[in-house]
Amino acid sequence: MKLFVVKESRPGEKRVALTPASVAKAKALGYEVEVAAGAGAAAGFADSAYREAGATLVGSAAGSGTAAGSGSGAGAAAGSGAGAESSPAEVAGAIGKAQVVASVSPLEPSLASHLSPGSVTISFLQRERDAATIAAITQARANALSFDYLPRISRAQAADALTSQAIVSGYRVTLVAAGLLPKFFPLYMTAAGTIRPAKVLVLGAGVAGLQAMATSKKLGAVVSGYDVRAASPDEVKSVGARFVNIDLPPIDGAGGYARELGEERAKKQQELLAPVIAEQNIVITTAAVPGRPAPLLVTKQMLAGMAEGSVICDLAAESGGNVEGSVAGEVVNLSGVTLWGGKDVPSQMAPDASSLYSGNIVAMLGFITKDGALNLDKEDEVVRDSAVVLSQ
Repeated sequence: MKLFVVKESRPGEKRVALTPASVAKAKALGYEVEVAAGAGAAAGFADSAYREAGATLVGSAAGSGTAAGSGSGAGAAAGSGAGAESSPAEVAGAIGKAQVVASVSPLEPSLASHLSPGSVTISFLQRERDAATIAAITQARANALSFDYLPRISRAQAADALTSQAIVSGYRVTLVAAGLLPKFFPLYMTAAGTIRPAKVLVLGAGVAGLQAMATSKKLGAVVSGYDVRAASPDEVKSVGARFVNIDLPPIDGAGGYARELGEERAKKQQELLAPVIAEQNIVITTAAVPGRPAPLLVTKQMLAGMAEGSVICDLAAESGGNVEGSVAGEVVNLSGVTLWGGKDVPSQMAPDASSLYSGNIVAMLGFITKDGALNLDKEDEVVRDSAVVLSQ
């Protein structure tokens, strides 16, 4: 069996699906590992490291890198980065010979069309957003497993890429916020006077939010958190933060996720959170609803109530934003408040993000491999739920 690791092509994506440290684990499952030349360069993993780990490189060691075309996926070869490069023909050929193709972003439709019947892609892949890629995979009579739909069960935890990447995002956004805030995080008591600790509020107590709370706490801030789910108070307290109690009943969605709020509930929540937000030095928003635009948590009017020099970091900016006025990938100033919109946040820590994602890939391979052969068991909950295309 062959496992092919694509070189990511979406602008801003620096991660790689498999690191050199995971090559041996994939080989132990029975896979010959092929890696597109330069696939790990943006994450700090040289081609030589893959060779030494036992992988075969596909493509020339010379070239100028790759860049995406009009799509948002992985594997398009033509252009802009630095380092090694595989030609489009070499990439297409490797995909056509592979039983499994691993990437972070979905394959470009033009590359997905080269998949062999019965082969499997493993990546992030959303049904509505990536319809063209899904159509190409279906036309090729291949299969697609997506980390976006992995069931939240204990036996699937090692393959949970949403969680692993959210940990990275929650940590990173806290450091960004600390860098933007013109004051200390911790309490300082000196002969010259006392500096009060920063106040940090995190909205959303999922994995990213809890990581942001824990990191803020370690940096010495006074941390509080809020989420609509019933389990949130205990989760917030577990990382040393204070839960913000407002006079609204909890709302839970499927699989432990939050669900979309109605308009009346959303407005009431904004009204109750406004005075809490006004007291903060930093607000970090991480709220997301699977398959839907991010909920609006902070309006411009609420933002204007914060002190000048305060910071808001919107980790959900790429999916519509939790904060009115946030722009993904940009820092803007509104009413004297610095507003940061997150974009490609895991890629800002590409080496560690890739290492975690690589572990998720290996775990997923374990669910579809038996006795050294590809085995897509439709009765397995992990395979069934994560399958976006199941042609076999």
